Amino acid sequence: MTDHTMKKIAASIPHSVWPAEDLKRLETEAADSLGITLYELMQRAGEAAFNIARLHFPDARRWLVLCGHGNNGGDGYVVARLATAAGISVTLVALESDKPLPEEAEQARAAWLNAGGEIHAADLLWPEEIDLIIDGLFGTGLTRAPRDAAAELIERANGHPAPVVALDIPSGLNAQTGVAAGAVINACHTVTFIALKPGLLTGKAREWVGTLHHHGLGLDDFLAGQQTLISRYDASQLAHWFTPRRPTSHKGDFGRLVIIGGDHGTVGAVRMTGEAALRTGAGLVRVLTRRENIAPIITARPELMVNELTAESLDECLEWADVVVIGPGLGQQEWGKKALQKVENFRKPMLWDADALNLLAINPDKRHNRILTPHPGEAARLLNCSVAEIESDRLLSARRLVQRYAGVVVLKGAGTIIACEEGETGIIDAGNAGMASGGMGDVLSGIIGSLLGQKMSLYDAACAGCVAHGTAADRFAAQQGQRGMLATDLFSTLLRVVNPDVIEIEDD
Repeated sequence: MTDHTMKKIAASIPHSVWPAEDLKRLETEAADSLGITLYELMQRAGEAAFNIARLHFPDARRWLVLCGHGNNGGDGYVVARLATAAGISVTLVALESDKPLPEEAEQARAAWLNAGGEIHAADLLWPEEIDLIIDGLFGTGLTRAPRDAAAELIERANGHPAPVVALDIPSGLNAQTGVAAGAVINACHTVTFIALKPGLLTGKAREWVGTLHHHGLGLDDFLAGQQTLISRYDASQLAHWFTPRRPTSHKGDFGRLVIIGGDHGTVGAVRMTGEAALRTGAGLVRVLTRRENIAPIITARPELMVNELTAESLDECLEWADVVVIGPGLGQQEWGKKALQKVENFRKPMLWDADALNLLAINPDKRHNRILTPHPGEAARLLNCSVAEIESDRLLSARRLVQRYAGVVVLKGAGTIIACEEGETGIIDAGNAGMASGGMGDVLSGIIGSLLGQKMSLYDAACAGCVAHGTAADRFAAQQGQRGMLATDLFSTLLRVVNPDVIEIEDD
């Protein structure tokens, strides 16, 4: 298996995600409800991180612990004390500050000193031999770039061959956005406490988090009674969405889907969208495209019904269809514009992608029956801002798109964000870098369109479709690797992904 796939399997983490601004309140309220102190929670956090570090690096006998001037540093002091008690040689480096430590962090520091530990300044010459680095410099409260000695320690840790275990979040990573404003720890493992944070799952998170572990510190029951509107979706939920079909099912039960696009030179886009819809279980799929595209599509995939896109055929198909997908290969010329103008008033579920989004950016409107699936560049055009602004806060960007255009928005990228008018937000924890190739979005549009035709809500179809898409890519990467993965390669694994009830038989 690839490293990416191993990370997916190694980490058993919750599906609830909490805004970074809520974390301090949750921690305090949970401790109060259970009658425990924040220092006891800190001890639990340090013990959880220590146990995970020992589990994954059992032969590491020389640890370097980096402590900041906050509660994340307090976690580091606890880890250092436990490691020393276990016979591990520990060197602890702490950042200096004019401000006093938080009360619980000061208790952890005092316990480390009482146990005979030493605290070294940030300019210490590191020992020649270090087997493991523990990152306790900054926690979830950091919203700016680390400066001066902190930034230097982060760079030194990243340049050292020893693996790094980050406490709660890699230092320098924004817990809400997943953005690194400056230096950021490149962790091999991250042990996050109490609740999942969005910044661990989207933005640049995959660059820095490594294998993600979660420990609730005994507060799981308390959190279960709280409400959050952000959820993590992954392959473990496929069986919830893709249930077995009734034995008496017929093709009319699974939707009539029309796909519109494929201007001159872009026949591949609608062909891939059409096959993706079929492979995801659509009952009937029609493609409206240029006349010259008809024969190539039917030859490649005869199960698709293909017609020339004309005013008459479009009217007939809109009357026939349960769902419309428009945009793959549509172009921005008069041919595509006229089709979009008619589709605008379609009252049933629809999905707009690619050039449909670029045309929408020119003439914005709100539609409550529509899914938009922009990548960051298209999202920037839709919001009339830069791609950098979109990526600076992907959750906020998705919500802004919903506010402007209504319906459901799928903001694609690493840690795809799905947002709807009701306020729910999903983060997709599936997929890999092999998907950075042409045609992947066309396949996703077909998958989601197919699920709309199978009576899923807009939001559920978007979430289930993105997870199925990413999981199909993860399965292919596990078998063949990421580099050179094509969009059509996903068809070989997608069929298995959308049939989770099928028992796999291993070859001898």
